[in-house]
Amino acid sequence: MSDFKGQTLSWQIVNGAIELALHRDPCNEIGSLTLEELERFATALPLLANEAHALIVHSTQKAGFSAGADLRELFQRGQQMEKGTALRGVRKFLERIHSVMNAIDAAPITTIAAVHGVTFGGGFELALVCDIMIADRMTRFCFPELRLGLIPGFGGIPRLKRDLGNAVVRDLLFTGRSFNVMKAQQVGLVSQIAAEGESLRVARATASQVGKFDKGTAAAAKAFVKPIPYEELKREIDIFCDLYSRPAVEEGLRRFVENKGPQPYLP
Repeated sequence: MSDFKGQTLSWQIVNGAIELALHRDPCNEIGSLTLEELERFATALPLLANEAHALIVHSTQKAGFSAGADLRELFQRGQQMEKGTALRGVRKFLERIHSVMNAIDAAPITTIAAVHGVTFGGGFELALVCDIMIADRMTRFCFPELRLGLIPGFGGIPRLKRDLGNAVVRDLLFTGRSFNVMKAQQVGLVSQIAAEGESLRVARATASQVGKFDKGTAAAAKAFVKPIPYEELKREIDIFCDLYSRPAVEEGLRRFVENKGPQPYLP
């Protein structure tokens, strides 16, 4: 289908570009329902790509692009299920989200992440699957997973290594610090900086520029310069699941869930 409106996201084709909009309150946390709708998008993507020359992923939420995985859901899974059952569920969730991310990563059209505000954890990882990242000047990027006893699990480490190299990965991963948009552009993460609230407009202009060129040539170039690190992605799932079974993770998730602040994912 060329358009869809779900509970957590929607898509439509506008001027030859697919626009995938995230709209789950409060900041597009990625849980089971979002995953189901992302899977629906991944299934539709091959046909959508026949009708479009680009994909723009953006958020309608004021707080930002995405705060990442739904950690409350992850904590409840561990509390409500026997440990082995919970771990199998986590592995299955990661395998499914990786499948979606890989489908977007490998799409034969140019993909653009238009980000703003909070772009953390799994939300950062979703932006990283795109070919081009455009960020408004208030955007912040962060991998906060180590404070929970985990590593990023949606493919972020292999993709960031592919795009930027290990030094930037180590800084983000080991310190848990966030990068502002100027730092992100300096290290090569962001290709364009937009004024506050203007990232979608700039992404649309970029998609229009992309549309001037032959789709087949662009797809061939993309396959050449952007290989998908499948083996490292599989290892990431194994490491995440090993860490998830440790007591430190339950305690880290508990502290997050019990945090009564309006945005507990912020540093």
